[in-house]
Amino acid sequence: MSADVVHISQSLGLNDSTNDSGGLTHFRGQHTRPPTMTAQATTLADLNLMAEQGGGPKRIEKQHDAGKLTARERIDVLLDPGSFVEIDKFATHRCTDFGMTDKKFLGDGVVTGYGNIGGRQVFVYAQDFTVFGGSLGLVHAQKICKIMDLATEVGAPVIGLADSGGARIQEGVASLAGYAEIFLRNTLASGVVPQISCILGPCAGGAVYSPAITDFVFMVQGTSYMFITGPDVIKTVTHEEVTKEELGGGRTHNSKSGVAHFLTPDDATCMLEVQKLFSYLPSNNAEDPPVVECTDDPNRRAPELKDVVPENPNKPYDIKIIIKAIADDGDFFEVQSHFAQNIVVGFARMAGRSVGIVANQPAHLAGCLDIGASVKGARFVRFCDCFNIPLVILEDVPGFLPGTDQEFGGIIKHGAKLLYAFAEATVPKITVITRKSYGGAYCVMASKHIRADVNLAFPGAEIAVMGPEGAVNIIFRNEIATAADPEAERKRLIDEYRTTFANPYKAAELGYVDEVIAPEMLRPRLIRSLEMLRDKRQTNLPRKHGNIPL
Repeated sequence: MSADVVHISQSLGLNDSTNDSGGLTHFRGQHTRPPTMTAQATTLADLNLMAEQGGGPKRIEKQHDAGKLTARERIDVLLDPGSFVEIDKFATHRCTDFGMTDKKFLGDGVVTGYGNIGGRQVFVYAQDFTVFGGSLGLVHAQKICKIMDLATEVGAPVIGLADSGGARIQEGVASLAGYAEIFLRNTLASGVVPQISCILGPCAGGAVYSPAITDFVFMVQGTSYMFITGPDVIKTVTHEEVTKEELGGGRTHNSKSGVAHFLTPDDATCMLEVQKLFSYLPSNNAEDPPVVECTDDPNRRAPELKDVVPENPNKPYDIKIIIKAIADDGDFFEVQSHFAQNIVVGFARMAGRSVGIVANQPAHLAGCLDIGASVKGARFVRFCDCFNIPLVILEDVPGFLPGTDQEFGGIIKHGAKLLYAFAEATVPKITVITRKSYGGAYCVMASKHIRADVNLAFPGAEIAVMGPEGAVNIIFRNEIATAADPEAERKRLIDEYRTTFANPYKAAELGYVDEVIAPEMLRPRLIRSLEMLRDKRQTNLPRKHGNIPL
């Protein structure tokens, strides 16, 4: 190592310790340099090597032993080869308490910069668990804030790779200030540029609020977890015993809390899934989503849809069959597949253009809307509306899920979120009623009355205040009670009601359904409607912001 690097190391407080608790100069002699290098080039090369070594070989090995990639390895997988440009590579903390003057690492535990995914620019920060456990101090936070500011200024997405023990205790309130600065930028960037969080290790305490504000959260099975208070605190306060994985693991947040959107088996797969998600998204709210070449005939009919909806109105079917039949090449990128499975949301392409799919799932809870489904759907609809992604809604909903748990849990308020999201959205909205559309759920699921642009229905669609059985029991209660054969009379009246009202033609007469179509014609009809709506312009009344029922 050059004398210049030794001097710089000493001035930064990088000591000569050879164990992982000290600074960085223990990497001396581990690399070779061309003999013709100038002193300045040698100094730069040595400092670059220091920064790139993070917490050192032992800690890197420990990271690998835990089944995790390092911060730089993750970036290498995520970004196009050779595209990464690092910022603040030599930044170090300024803390002088608790012996921290002698414990400095170039980069201060986070790698920040920008690069490309599929040739499109993104900004990235990756916390380095090999340095102070990835803990966040003031300089660490300032590095993250710098790239977030740049991202919003140039209109490019931010991808955060979190792997951190939380606030750096030695820096006290300065670390808390750093978190708050990040939260502010997350909030101001919301709806301006896409924000994606990947939880690739621990994320606890206040640190969890940044990913919670972002648009999509990825987690890795077995190595990542999120919680406000850990198992030890919970045991002390409530006497509950729970493991980290049970409390805040990837499976928990994907299936129970709904905090996370995707669950992957390892870090590398997570990075590849982020790439795929990004391929559907625009870089900012002023752009349209990218268009890819379509090799799937836009006029392709889907004969398999002729019989996908059972004649028996109470028999379930998988709505994903319809989604894959209408999507280009059957490719559907589902979001939150493990949470609130009675509604399906995700991205597809139609004629090469991105669309957001929102669909009731009759195969789960008969497709009823409940608290989880309402929140899941509303969040997705609002994201698509923020970023100019048209919405295709496949509706088969018998209503809202009944029960005291739902009522006490606030289904009225949460159901209103989905209604609010659809009503507020100004992107193209096309609704297809595949079978049931009853009661308030008919209104909520992007009906014509809340500004859906095109409303279609299959011939077997049932559009009414409620199902024939319930309606007959209310309307003809006295007639049934006094009939010679009450059950036969009930059956006759149900069949009569279904023929008269439980069909799409009454709604079509009133203009609430624009067209009743054969199921096999759905793909070309949707694509034609999307083409018609491509230049749609619609705005809401001037306001600071609405007051969605949170």
